[in-house]
Amino acid sequence: MSGAEFLDELKQRDLFANVTDHEGLAKLLSSQIVPVYAGYDPTASSLHVGNLVPTIMLKRFQLAGHKPIVLVGGATGMIGDPSGRSDERNLLDDDTLQGNLAGIRSELSRLMDFDDPKTGAVMTNNMDWTRGVGFLEFLRDTGKYLTINYMMAKDSVKSRLENESGISYTEFSYMLLQAFDFVMLSKSHGCRLQVGGNDQYGNITAGCELSRKQGGPQLYGLTAPLLLDASGQKMGKTSTGERIWLHPERTTPYAFYQYWLNRADEEAPRLLRMFSLRPLAEITEILAEHERDRAKRVAQRELARGMTTWVHGAASLEPIEAAARVMFGGSLDGVTEAVLRQLAGTMTAVDIARADLEAGIPIVDLIARVTGESKSKSRQLVQQGGAYVNNAKVTDLEHKVTLASLATETMMVVRSGKKDYYLVRVA
Repeated sequence: MSGAEFLDELKQRDLFANVTDHEGLAKLLSSQIVPVYAGYDPTASSLHVGNLVPTIMLKRFQLAGHKPIVLVGGATGMIGDPSGRSDERNLLDDDTLQGNLAGIRSELSRLMDFDDPKTGAVMTNNMDWTRGVGFLEFLRDTGKYLTINYMMAKDSVKSRLENESGISYTEFSYMLLQAFDFVMLSKSHGCRLQVGGNDQYGNITAGCELSRKQGGPQLYGLTAPLLLDASGQKMGKTSTGERIWLHPERTTPYAFYQYWLNRADEEAPRLLRMFSLRPLAEITEILAEHERDRAKRVAQRELARGMTTWVHGAASLEPIEAAARVMFGGSLDGVTEAVLRQLAGTMTAVDIARADLEAGIPIVDLIARVTGESKSKSRQLVQQGGAYVNNAKVTDLEHKVTLASLATETMMVVRSGKKDYYLVRVA
């Protein structure tokens, strides 16, 4: 497709907010393979849901025949970007930074193709060209090209100046360093385009301006809308404030799947257009089916399956969906340890000694142990039909739970009422 058609598709997918020169960028994309970069601050050892906007942009450019450049900010990560923040980030020590860089490299290598000889993604670290640059040298060769007036006019800086905590010179310098990155990538990799969330537009245009003033090639910037939920807050956290990470040990694949499945009807169509790797025509059909009966959550299920496949691989879907059936009262026949491990972060886990199960634990005692309720309340729960072992109702007060009750070699699921699940593990 032509560059203009590609940019139009980004608009249809809601991945287009601002561009520095629409016509010029369209012509460039039509004329050659364009190296395009997005930056990632290594503030943690894993990426999170918010990082998926620049990542899907790089992925789309790659699928359109262009070359992604991943810039991991080993240098700028030690400073912090003021964009979209009301206070200053904590500075990272070198050991923490290196650990974070390694984790991010590993995750991004699963999200895009690094092996294609023409369009394979390249990973770079701005520490490589920043480490040896002296302060006076940087001021002389770079700093003089962007005025204080220009930098203070940017929204990311103005908002911090209006805040009583202000902005340190350290963070104020971030814009200049990011502009320097863009120019250096242009020189070393032929990079002509930077993409990111719309809160990065000021920093991106600073790079375009720096290249122009230094007599370099015309550089371009393209941003996407921020990932916001129905309330207008940045997406990427649960209702309890817990961040949704891409690493399976920080956020289980099951919890990741459920995060997307639980998107509101108003959010799901937009998110599906943004992130689905399906053609737009297929997405239109899916959304038409979704609108015919929203109760079936067709868009949410397609979104959850697509996002989980992209981030955790297709093999993760079967145990995740089996785990979902467990959480909705389905049979545990044939369930595996892998399936129940998916649920470890979504229900209270209780360890029971093997010797206790060998001897047999009365159902009332087990309910009391896992729920923390009194034995009288636990007895009442059993009598009222609210006690379940592996989703099978237990109403006999004399019933004993033994090793034979385990759903897998070391685990069983105990439920109190309709929604309170407990993962019981043999200690």
